[in-house]
Amino acid sequence: MKPLHFASGILSFAASAWACFLVLAPVATHAAEIERQGRLLLVSGMLDGSEIASFIDHLSSGTVRTVVLEDSFGGTAEAAGAFADAIRASGVETEVRGQCMAACAYAFLAGKTHRFGDGFQVNGLMLPVAARPTAAELAVRWRDDAHRTLADFTPGAAAAPKVIEASADGRGAHDNWQPEHGVLFTASPSLFGRIYNAFYCDGTQGRDFSKCERLPDADPFKLGVLTP
Repeated sequence: MKPLHFASGILSFAASAWACFLVLAPVATHAAEIERQGRLLLVSGMLDGSEIASFIDHLSSGTVRTVVLEDSFGGTAEAAGAFADAIRASGVETEVRGQCMAACAYAFLAGKTHRFGDGFQVNGLMLPVAARPTAAELAVRWRDDAHRTLADFTPGAAAAPKVIEASADGRGAHDNWQPEHGVLFTASPSLFGRIYNAFYCDGTQGRDFSKCERLPDADPFKLGVLTP
């Protein structure tokens, strides 16, 4: 029985590792940065539109195969739409390494294929929603382009749990991104492969995502959030 207890302990550790990582990891609040690595195009930081022209130029070259979104904690709806349009038009794949929240998540879903990166990091994808989705809503919400619209990601002021006021980082009340409110999909490494989980976060948990509600039967592959 000892091997079973050991395996159970490893699985429990892996399932909770994402929470520790997201609580302790620094938030990437700097402006977007772009780096070319062969056929990979790495994008990190806030999707604020400052690098969209350079991003489009790189994709227009026809030599980029995969856009890697790395530790991006959000951005503006306008920038997210511009990044997503460029990704969709070029037909490239997308990949997440680390955290990808709100605006980043919208751009991520525009990829021809969209997946979590390999390695030992804990990956997290936060898809903004105005309210806790039902099982029926989850089944279709992100399955195809018809449901992946900016309207889904920018809930109106009446539906949003709170209004984002103008702040020192330049974000105004017109930016309805709720980076800590939505459905969080995570992948944690373990000795037995990656363990996937899904959670609903209502925003009151702040940066402690371990307080989010676990969603049963929310396989990101079956829901169309991740592709094989």
